[in-house]
Amino acid sequence: MNTAEMKTIEFLDALAAGQPTPGGGGAAALTGGMAAALLSMVIHFTIGKKKYADVEAEMQEYLARTETLRRELLAAVDADAAAFDAVAATYALPKETEEQKAARTAAMQEALKHAAEVPFAVAEKCLALLQLAAPIGAKGNSNVVSDAATALYLAFAALKSALVNVNVNLKFIKDAAFVEAWSAKVAGLLAEADDAYAQAKQAIETTLEVAL
Repeated sequence: MNTAEMKTIEFLDALAAGQPTPGGGGAAALTGGMAAALLSMVIHFTIGKKKYADVEAEMQEYLARTETLRRELLAAVDADAAAFDAVAATYALPKETEEQKAARTAAMQEALKHAAEVPFAVAEKCLALLQLAAPIGAKGNSNVVSDAATALYLAFAALKSALVNVNVNLKFIKDAAFVEAWSAKVAGLLAEADDAYAQAKQAIETTLEVAL
């Protein structure tokens, strides 16, 4: 069943079951989706309000982005499961001859690369949410900016959780150049995330007048 068609209890039951998917990667993507939804909620409580008329156009633009990210992150839950299943499928490939062994190894390596790329894309989307949380937290309806704070925490957790899956897959990839390049990408994304998190946290604290 497609994740978008599942009830919450069905997804949690599947997550808790003795099966590999959905797993941590899917949970990270869904958590990111919830962060996007909360930012959208803050915006919906902001647009159309006279008090916030001066940021109406800006908030409409943010809403288009948070809603796109919400849809993409929900779809990523299934994409992550598919990527894992593709890796698992390579273990069933024949390995009786040297040719079969070589083909199996090549297929496995390609699947592992894709399995690293999928959660990295999730982390990138979560970074985008962290970067949106600052202006939404600073200019959104102050009555619901606490929900932007929750979105901030969820997006940061989802980003870090997704990168765990990137690093686990990199561990088994034999292409040294690929591993070096993607390890650098992970480090760069983490640095951006730390900066975006700090900026959003400060913006939200200023609006709420409470420490997070």
